[in-house]
Amino acid sequence: MSHALALPPLPRRAAALVPALPLVAVPVLLALPPTGDGAGPADVVSALVVGYCVLRLLRERRRPLSPVAAVVLGLPVVGIALAAMGAASPAAGFGGLCRYLQVFVLVPAAVLVLLRHRADFRVLAWSFVGLALWQGAVGVHQYLTGTGASYQGETVRAVGTFGAQDVMGMATAVSLGVVCAAGIALGRGPVRQRAVAAGCAVVLVLPLALSFSRGAWIATALTCTAQLALTGLRRALKAVAAVAAATVVLVGGFGVGTAMLQERVDSIAAVADAPDQSVVDRYTLWAAATGMWRAHPLTGVGLKGFPEYRDGYATLALSSGSDIEGAGETYHRQALLSPHSMYLLVLSEQGLVGLLTLGGSWLALLVCAVRGLLRVRRRGPGLDCGLVACGLLLWQLTDFVYGDIGGPSTVLTGLALGLVAWWALFRDEPAGDVAGRDGVPARVAEDVTR
Repeated sequence: MSHALALPPLPRRAAALVPALPLVAVPVLLALPPTGDGAGPADVVSALVVGYCVLRLLRERRRPLSPVAAVVLGLPVVGIALAAMGAASPAAGFGGLCRYLQVFVLVPAAVLVLLRHRADFRVLAWSFVGLALWQGAVGVHQYLTGTGASYQGETVRAVGTFGAQDVMGMATAVSLGVVCAAGIALGRGPVRQRAVAAGCAVVLVLPLALSFSRGAWIATALTCTAQLALTGLRRALKAVAAVAAATVVLVGGFGVGTAMLQERVDSIAAVADAPDQSVVDRYTLWAAATGMWRAHPLTGVGLKGFPEYRDGYATLALSSGSDIEGAGETYHRQALLSPHSMYLLVLSEQGLVGLLTLGGSWLALLVCAVRGLLRVRRRGPGLDCGLVACGLLLWQLTDFVYGDIGGPSTVLTGLALGLVAWWALFRDEPAGDVAGRDGVPARVAEDVTR
């Protein structure tokens, strides 16, 4: 009777991809509109994934991470814990502690535990591309119909489902999708897969442009340039020509958009000579964060402490807030509660201890990831995975110069760091795992602790 009711075993290919499915649920839920203040569905699912990993490890009675992985991913805990103890209130300290641990420790560790081989890695990378395509499509529709966030008096800024409250959400999702698609396209996978990935990267240029996010433009351009440089001059020139042609075709036909984009691009070079108010606000916030660090050099002012100390260190050049309107939001002013630089946010709230521990973890990941990429650049397997991993980390490190964590899209940072950690700390598969045409190994890779 039990044999008659038993379900047939999953095909080998499908069974190999099962570990990645809980992680794919996070980008899928980020495609939904935000539910308001507090943790969104994607954050809740990421917490459930971490809990699932803990239960699974307890049941299997095995070590979750290798010693090197534990040190690299656990290093930020030191600075975060010290800053949490120095927070202005227990609620602020606990809230900041949970957020930082989620993004920089727990979610990356969960990705490292769940992913077993390159096929899983590619599934999660393609989920980034899928989210970018969806958010980009919504953003382009917002621009064409004038239902986006307000920009220069017109509701044309593409923000996707993230809304005007998180104007950087769509830009982040689309940028990470471009990086993943570019890495896959530049790899050695099947021709059809690389062609589809290249097409996705080109198509995503339009919504990225319509996000009007200078920071996302700079980070994406630098990252894709680095990815291209690592694959050879000839391929780099072909890709640059394709992207340039796509930019002319996709962006050049939108009259108002072209003028706005040109003005936005020109403003990048004018940030020192004739900065607009947003740039003045950012410089003022950076100066305030630096002042906080000078007054509290070792452990900072405590987690979530920047808003409370801001007015004491900021000059009168700081405006009262940024204008929020459009994409379903009525006009209101949003207070500037962070320095819009992850490095300065960590320095002001966690001090030198926090910056060195968090930055040390990122530097270790970068060194290990680049070394792994150089090993497989000529003939080794997994070139696409290496390009994606190094690209994601380089994009994040560049974006952190003028951006920080916050909003529903923040959980993507944790997933991206998890992909980087997998490649940097657990990329090598056993010799017996020979990948077939589709890149799926013949058997599941050995445990992460072996």
